Amino acid sequence: MEKITADIVVIGAGPAGLCAAVEASRSGAAVIVVDENQKPGGQLFKQIHKFFGSKQHLSGVRGYKIGEQLLEAVEKSGAQVMLDSLVYGLFPDKLMGVIHGGKSYLLEAKRIIVAAGAKENYLAFPGSTLPGVMGAGAAQTMVNINRVLPGERAVMVGSGNVGLIVSYQLMQAGCDVAAVLEGAPRIGGYSVHAAKLRRAGVPIYTSHTIVRATGETCVTGVEITEVDRNLKPIPDTQKHIEADTVCLAVGLNPMTELLWMYGCRFTYIPSLGGHVPLHDENMETTAPGVYVAGDVTGVEEASSAMEEGNLAGISAAQSLGFYTEEEARSKKEQARARLCELRSGYFGKARRESKEKQIHAMSDYISASKTGVD
Repeated sequence: MEKITADIVVIGAGPAGLCAAVEASRSGAAVIVVDENQKPGGQLFKQIHKFFGSKQHLSGVRGYKIGEQLLEAVEKSGAQVMLDSLVYGLFPDKLMGVIHGGKSYLLEAKRIIVAAGAKENYLAFPGSTLPGVMGAGAAQTMVNINRVLPGERAVMVGSGNVGLIVSYQLMQAGCDVAAVLEGAPRIGGYSVHAAKLRRAGVPIYTSHTIVRATGETCVTGVEITEVDRNLKPIPDTQKHIEADTVCLAVGLNPMTELLWMYGCRFTYIPSLGGHVPLHDENMETTAPGVYVAGDVTGVEEASSAMEEGNLAGISAAQSLGFYTEEEARSKKEQARARLCELRSGYFGKARRESKEKQIHAMSDYISASKTGVD
């Protein structure tokens, strides 16, 4: 089996992975980015909406434009990008099994940055296997990447930012959005996104959930019901909505399989999507030389993922001597300041506290390891 070597290998060519690659490659390190998709950029190229935040976080720039800027930066940095390449294993001594072009390779690195992202959660209900039921991300891919409508009339389950944004993008593409359902008493995403839908006449049913999708060979409608604060259906509140598409925006969970395989330690934080790898303030996991960035560390926004990628890339390069301590300190302080700003608002508070919990847990683990206590 042919072996390929590099100073740093980045797994995942989304916003976190690309930023990590740029920072690491600028230091002079030999960097390879590996991604299973045929196009780099991850979720950015599906995001036709403008980003929020400050100017330094690219406020007012559309996601796919940010993706184009990152790809240009990666190209200028000199990092090598291997697309259509599946990392199927992460083995001792920082060895990776990769399939590229139908051929198996062994990839060896001095440092690894895992930026594998997250995957959509699924919701099971009668009729959930009918054609026409899909994740919101799949619908967004069909519309914004493949230019194909998933259906003519859709019901969105979930009112987080993904559910609200994709609903509006479906409307922009010509799909009628019949309703948005939310089991909680209030919407989960930003009100500015919900306001766009309400102005367009889309009803948002809070304290409601889907009971079943109807249809024989494909979705023809959905039955919904009102629920109480314990998410129990309230009798005699069912209603039928005609639809040929059901989109599920019921959360994401980190793609941590490779990190489990390598033996990294984890903690469970529901607000971040479930099991997340312990990491310190430099984004290094409990496995020395293995770093993480982006949604694999806990589901957040793309801007946060990019800043974590910056931190991971700088830290990995510094550990190999490509950045001096002074150079790295300055760069990391700037990245952490930007990250703190992103997490300082109302919606960012829980994320910030959860990330702090990870770092504290990592500190406790290191202390226990030094004293021989597990």
